This record gives sequence, C-alpha cells and structure tokens, in this order.
Amino acid sequence: MSVTTAARVDLTAIGHNVELLRERAVGAELMAVVKADGYGHGMVPAARAAIAGGASWLGVATLEEAMTLRRAGLDGPAMCWLYAPGERFDDAVAADVDLSATSVGQVEEIIGAAGRVGRQARLHLKADTGLSRSGAAAADWPSLVDAALRAQAEGLATVVGLWSHLACADEPGHPSIAAQLRVFDDAVELAEKAGVRPEVRHIANSAATLTLPEARYDLVRPGIAVYGLDPIPSLGLARSLGLRPAMTLTARLALVKRVGAGQGVSYGHRYITSAETTLGLVPLGYADGIPRQGTNLLEVWAGGRKRRIAGTVCMDQFVIDVGDDAIQAGDEVILFGPGDDGEPTAQDWAEMLGTISYEIVTRIGARIPRTYGEGTDR
Repeated sequence: MSVTTAARVDLTAIGHNVELLRERAVGAELMAVVKADGYGHGMVPAARAAIAGGASWLGVATLEEAMTLRRAGLDGPAMCWLYAPGERFDDAVAADVDLSATSVGQVEEIIGAAGRVGRQARLHLKADTGLSRSGAAAADWPSLVDAALRAQAEGLATVVGLWSHLACADEPGHPSIAAQLRVFDDAVELAEKAGVRPEVRHIANSAATLTLPEARYDLVRPGIAVYGLDPIPSLGLARSLGLRPAMTLTARLALVKRVGAGQGVSYGHRYITSAETTLGLVPLGYADGIPRQGTNLLEVWAGGRKRRIAGTVCMDQFVIDVGDDAIQAGDEVILFGPGDDGEPTAQDWAEMLGTISYEIVTRIGARIPRTYGEGTDR
C-alpha cells in the first residue's frame, strides 16, 4: 500500500548539522535538544543521528521524553528540565537522567527519589538570569546551591551542571544578552565559591552557539539548528554555514478535477475560480499541522512550480489551483523541504505566517508517518 503522505527525514543531514555545530562551538561539548519528538522529526531517530554526528549529550523537556530515550537504549548523558510539583523522579534517577533543579523544593523532591531508588541524582542547578521563566532568582540562588551541596554531602546527589537560558540570543546585539551573561557568571562564581565543582556550565541555545563565543562555556545546547533550520533568519547563517533542513513534507494528490469559472472552492468559498481551471486535492489539513491561517496564502510545490493554497484549509485536506497545467491524481506535492529544487521551505512558510520555523515543523501531526533515510529520497 502506497503512503499518500509522509514527512521524510534526512538523518544524514541531522548528523551533518551536528558536526558543523560542534566545529562552531570550538571545543565545547554539544547537547542535541530532541524534545517535542525531535522538533517533529522523530525523537529517537533524531537522537541517534545527532549522536552519530558527535553530540555527547541529549536534551529533552519532560520526564517521559527522557525515559523514552532510555527505553530506546540511548544511555549516554541526557538532561530533562520541565516538570510540575508532585511528579515522581524515581525512574529518571534510577536511569541516570540528569535533572534540572530550580528551587529548594525541587531538590528535595529529587533527592527523595534518590533515597527511594538507592542512586545518586544528577543535578543541574538553573539560575534565572533574565528570562523570567524557570530558574532560581538571584535572591534564591544561594539557598538552592546550599540545598544541592547538602544533598551531595549526604550522598544523594551530584551537582553536574550550572545552567541558564537566554531570552534574546536570536537578536544579535540585544542588551539583555550581555546582561544575562554577567548574571550567569556571578551565579557560577557564587556556586563555585560555595563548593560546587560542575562538570559543565551551559547557557547557549542554537543562536548563541552560532553567534556568541562568550556564551559557549563547557556545553552548548542547539535545538532548531540540529534540524537545519535557522534560529536567526535575518543573518542567513544556516545556509552560509552549510546547515541542511532535514524534513521534507510530501503528499500525493487524492483527486484532480476540472471546474468552470466562478466556482467556489472549499468552506466559505473564500476562493473563487477566475476561469475554467484544474483543481488538485491534497489530503492534509489542520489536523495534520497545516495552519488554517495558510488559507489562500501558503505555497506548495506541484507540477514543477509553486502553487498557492486555494480556499480554506480544512481539517484533513486543502485544494490547489493549477490552471491549465497537466497534473493527475497520485502526483507528488511537496509542501516544504530544503528548497533545492525551488520548493518552499519551512522558513518560507514561517515568514508567510509571521511565525518561526520551529512552529512549522513541530506542529506536523502524528498521523503523518515519518520515513527515514539518507538524502531526501528524490
């Protein structure tokens, strides 16, 4: 049975991107962030490709993501950083998952799990340096450090890392960048004077990895760049450095029909044909992650050229108008890809919608099968 839709993921591209990012990081270790199902690319295959490219760490958001990596046999350093009060850390501690701690209460919950499973927890203490999300504020940082050191003295934890996250690294020259680095340096100094001996200090995301040597410290944490997409599109660094988009989203036309002039197309008749024309039905919709806001706006590649979506994007389908060009049911449509042959890219879609490429690839739905290989299979 033929696959009518697919997100084709070039694993070689992911490995290649990691190699380039490691070179850019100039000696720092690299954590490939594979949260959100590998930014929509498939977490476990993406993780394996990143490790093959030289990543020495993996990063995820949730405990379940971390345990998915462990169940897949990925037993190298893996860090997790987002959870609510009351979550159980037992399995993660037993599996040597590195855990972020942002408060004294979190340290207590984590070392409680360490006591139950009889294994030291691996902690990364997070400082809020100006993003105002998770992390200990400056006033709370000393107590967090003290709690972690007490746990370490009791044999319940090891403080592996000190870390934070940048708010505006994708805006080169933004004054918050230097300010956050100063706060982070102060937090590291305080922790080290108190007795913390971290294996790694880390704050750099994709944008900082590419543009801020002073933010690389011991470890960088690229996410979107691992998948070949640009964290700072205005600079065009991804393309100039040779990073390659890894995902190509395709479908096959489910139906082709000839209609007359003045024909309303899709819900609400938000598109009206101006002349006799050929319409093609693409079997993907907003349930699959195709933005409904793309109605009459987004372009796809069909019949050797770009075609704009004609009419409302529906839950499971949308229509393209190809005029008098020859197409037939079963023909491939490329929604976005690397752009090698002129097809739209995820960045093109993002710019048309006023968003970021991260949102485009992570929203591609689970019912679209991911297929894996080298190259784009074209």
